[in-house]
Amino acid sequence: MTTPGEEMHALVERMYPLCRSITGDGVRATLDVVGGHLPLEVHEVPTGTQVLDWTVPQEWNVREAWIADPSGRRVVDLADSSLHVLGYSVPVAARMPLSELRPHLHTLPEHPKWVPYRTSYYKPDWGFCLAQETLDALPDGEYEVRIDSTLADGHLTYAEHVVPGQVPDEVIVSSHVCHPSLANDNLAGIAVAVFLARSLARGTPYYTYRFLFAPGTIGAITWLARNAGRVERVKHGLVLACAGDRGSLTYKRSRRGDAEIDRVTRYVLETSGRPHEIREFTPYGYDERQFCSPGFDLGVGSLSRTPYAGYPEYHTSADDLDFVTPEAMEDTLAVCREVCAVLDRNRRYVNLSPYGEPQLGRRGLYGALGGRSDAQEAQMAMLWVLSLSDGEHGLLDVAERAGLPFDTVVAAADALHGAGLVKA
Repeated sequence: MTTPGEEMHALVERMYPLCRSITGDGVRATLDVVGGHLPLEVHEVPTGTQVLDWTVPQEWNVREAWIADPSGRRVVDLADSSLHVLGYSVPVAARMPLSELRPHLHTLPEHPKWVPYRTSYYKPDWGFCLAQETLDALPDGEYEVRIDSTLADGHLTYAEHVVPGQVPDEVIVSSHVCHPSLANDNLAGIAVAVFLARSLARGTPYYTYRFLFAPGTIGAITWLARNAGRVERVKHGLVLACAGDRGSLTYKRSRRGDAEIDRVTRYVLETSGRPHEIREFTPYGYDERQFCSPGFDLGVGSLSRTPYAGYPEYHTSADDLDFVTPEAMEDTLAVCREVCAVLDRNRRYVNLSPYGEPQLGRRGLYGALGGRSDAQEAQMAMLWVLSLSDGEHGLLDVAERAGLPFDTVVAAADALHGAGLVKA
C-alpha cells in the first residue's frame, strides 16, 4: 500500500516531463493531470486582455528544438529535457558557426554537469540551455539550429478548485504551474496542494478553500484582476512552493506581518517541534507579493522548505525527481493540514456570564472531566476561555497566552458553548 508521500511523488513524476511556460499547451497538459485528481474549473484568458498594469501575452508553444553538430549529431535536444530551450524562444531555422551560436547558449560554469533554466518572456529572443561540459566538448564548425515554436494570439490558462465551507469567507491556496522540468519548483507544491484539497474535502471545513493553479506572476495578477470585486472574501492565504526538498520548513510572513495566517503558521511550526525558520515579508519571491500588493493587502504568506534561490539546485536540472522526497512532501502536507485545522477553529467567543466566574460545577462541566489525566489543564482552559471571550480574542490568543495546547482550548470552548456560557 502506497503512502500519501509516495502518491505525491508519483504525481510529480507524471508532470515532470511536460514542457511548461506561462502560457501554452504545457500548462493545459499539466492541468489535465491535476484534473485527474481534482475537479477543476479551467479559465482561458485571451491574449491582449488588460490585467491590472499588465497585458496577457501571446501564447507560446514549442514542438521541437535542437542543435546538430557538424556531423549531424544532435548535441542538445528538447526531447531529452524541457529545460534545453530558452522559454518563449522565437522560431529559428538556421545554420551558423559555433562562434555565432555561442551567445545563444546558456550554461552554469560553476556546475558543469547541470543545465540551467532560463526564459525570455517579454523580450523576443531565442536560445538553448545546456551543460557546460557539453559546450566544452563542441568542435568548431557549422551547426544546424532548429526551434519549431509559435508565438501567436491565444490564451493564458489557469484553474481553480473550490472546497466548499460552512461560510463563504475564503482561504486561498496558490501554486504556480509555469516552470518546466523542475521537481521542487514547483511540482512538489502542486502535488501538496492537490492532496491538501482532497484531505479538506473529506470533512466540512469552516472556511471555503479556493485552490489556484496558475502561471507565476502573470497568472496571479490575472486572477486578481478578474476577481478584484470579490477579494474581500479572502480572509487568509498560503502560497505553496519548493515543498519537497530535504530542508527544514520556512514560512514567509504576509506584508502585514501579523495577519492571522502568520500567527497560525508560526504557532503550528513552533508547537510541532520541527526545525523551521520564520522570515519577514519582502516584495520579491513567489505570488505572495501579488496578493500582498498594497492595493489588495491580503493576509497571504508563503510556505516552503528551502526557499527559492536558497539551494544550489534551484532553477537547474539538478532539481530533479531525486531531489524531492515522499517524506518531505508528506511533512509539508501535515503542516498545511494543521494550519488549516487551526484557522478553521480559531473562533472568537463572547462570555454570556461575564460578571464573576460562572458556576461550572452545577452545569456538569467539572464532573465531565473526572478521571481525565489532563483534567486540571482542561479546567484551566475553560477559565481562560471565559476570561478572554470578549469578542476581541480568538482561541489562538487563549492558547498562546495560557500556554495551553490549542486542541485543549478548542475542547474547552466547545464544552462552554454547549453549556450556554459562551457564543461565537
